[in-house]
Amino acid sequence: MCGRYTLTHSVADLGRVFDFLERPNLPPRHNAAPTQELPVVRRRARGDADADADTETGAATGARELAVMRWGLVPFWADDPSIGSRMINARAETALEKASFRNAMRERRCLVPADGFYEWKASPGGAKQPFRIVARDRGPFAFAGLWEVWKGPKGAPLERPMQSFTILTTTANRTLQPLHERMPVILDPADFDVWLDPGTPAEEAAKLLRPCPDDRLEVYPVSTRVNAVRNDDAACIAPLAEEPPRLL
Repeated sequence: MCGRYTLTHSVADLGRVFDFLERPNLPPRHNAAPTQELPVVRRRARGDADADADTETGAATGARELAVMRWGLVPFWADDPSIGSRMINARAETALEKASFRNAMRERRCLVPADGFYEWKASPGGAKQPFRIVARDRGPFAFAGLWEVWKGPKGAPLERPMQSFTILTTTANRTLQPLHERMPVILDPADFDVWLDPGTPAEEAAKLLRPCPDDRLEVYPVSTRVNAVRNDDAACIAPLAEEPPRLL
């Protein structure tokens, strides 16, 4: 699963990796948590037939854009947005079958930029030790995500519809297996366009939802500061000074 992650690179760095033009003020996130507003990358929606480009950014229709959404997908049919807190992750194996995710899997796929995520492992004494998982090159990467629009409960539409997202998970690779049986899907950059393209059949896109290579990630222990959502600073990602706990 994926319940906390980090995004500390600048928006300029992210723009180079994810190929979007927007340059909003994105503060570094050292402990991003469910229900928070976080950035995703998606294909720019096609509007009017004669609107070939976004007049503000100059981005062509169908190009990638950065959008900020709530983490925890709220299905379009939901009566209450609180359901999103239980839908921060979607299992890759069943995303095409579940009513909460199947429409988004076919029509609203996105990239969730990150540069690390957390997992916890019980120590011999019973306490849980948090670990941060990062790319070996320490660069940003993309979780496979789905997004949705919630217009409000029946009979009481929202003035401004809510946009939300979920992160797809798969079986853990060998690097992560000592920590957890599941891991977020980390897409290869070569697959970004295929994943985002609404013309890609969902069944084909689902073939990309696999564990990333074992040698792409590194794991290191961090402070229990990350246990509290209120802590969101550089101390959360600092490696522990003492000898790290053994994974096995």
